[in-house]
Amino acid sequence: MLAKSFTTRQGGFSKAPYGSLNLALHVGDDPVDVLRNRAKLDCPPVQFMNQVHGDRVVVIDSISTHEPTADALVTQVRGIALAVMVADCIPLLLWDLAQTTVGVVHVGRRGLVNAIALKTVEIMRELGAVDLQAELGPSICGGCYEVGEDIYAEVLADHPEAASQTPKGTFALDLPQALISQLRSQGINPRESRECTVEDDNYFSYRRDGVTGRTAGLIWRN
Repeated sequence: MLAKSFTTRQGGFSKAPYGSLNLALHVGDDPVDVLRNRAKLDCPPVQFMNQVHGDRVVVIDSISTHEPTADALVTQVRGIALAVMVADCIPLLLWDLAQTTVGVVHVGRRGLVNAIALKTVEIMRELGAVDLQAELGPSICGGCYEVGEDIYAEVLADHPEAASQTPKGTFALDLPQALISQLRSQGINPRESRECTVEDDNYFSYRRDGVTGRTAGLIWRN
């Protein structure tokens, strides 16, 4: 049976500015609190990754305390939950209708440009996945992700669907819309969260707070 979820920042042990369900060990939070938070997750053992805004996809065959350096994880093993951590970037979950293969992808601006989601789709299909499905979790919205004109032009050169602007009329990027376009080019029609991590205090937001924790998107098969 397929299961998936997106955590919020509520209900954990971390103290400010990481309050309270911070799942990241790399942001300066007390590791004891983070491990207690991870232990609260209602899912099988979780494989986390060391995310670096790159384009590496790792196939997981067994659970490990080692966090592979990657921005996407894929598995065909039941009883392993995969996690992608975010604080404004898009947590993307992927699975096939036959429930043989699941994946998680960390998609920020660089991940979009690196086509990390498309590379993950390709690897999942190489493993035999068909009828792929996708869901985008809460992330920064197109009205909140303000950027300079140079970055705006760079991204729009290949992803015109990302064009947006802030309420004050400055340059902004709509990463979810651009990612949806990428996935649709592969015949995948994703579900999309309408929750903005900057606007909703239930989520961590690096853009809003600077020093902050990380929520997670999780997926697994029982």
